[in-house]
Amino acid sequence: MHDRWRLRGAGALVMVPGKRSFTFEFKLDVVRRFVSGEATAIELAREHDLSSPKLVENWVRLYRREGAEALRPKPKGRPPAGDTRSPAPAPSELERLRRENLRLSAEVAYLKKLRALREQGRG
Repeated sequence: MHDRWRLRGAGALVMVPGKRSFTFEFKLDVVRRFVSGEATAIELAREHDLSSPKLVENWVRLYRREGAEALRPKPKGRPPAGDTRSPAPAPSELERLRRENLRLSAEVAYLKKLRALREQGRG
């Protein structure tokens, strides 16, 4: 609030800043000018009619911590339902063979039991 007061004067307390969105290129330009020492956060906020110098400082913090890609806009809303699960990795050859061995063992056991039941009926 104090930064907004220094930037806009008494009008900062009356007007409510609107929610604006900024392009990646715009943010990157502002951050690079700040990091190079070309201008302070307050000067940049005043020059670009930003709501507060804190906005510039937040962008700079993100830029320093995660790089330029952190300034890209994030997708809005909830992700589609299909994106919540990552695709299951393909089973290895060993895992595939173990599953096939288990299935074939069960099939052999079933056929042995079936043969034994048939022989009991005949005897």
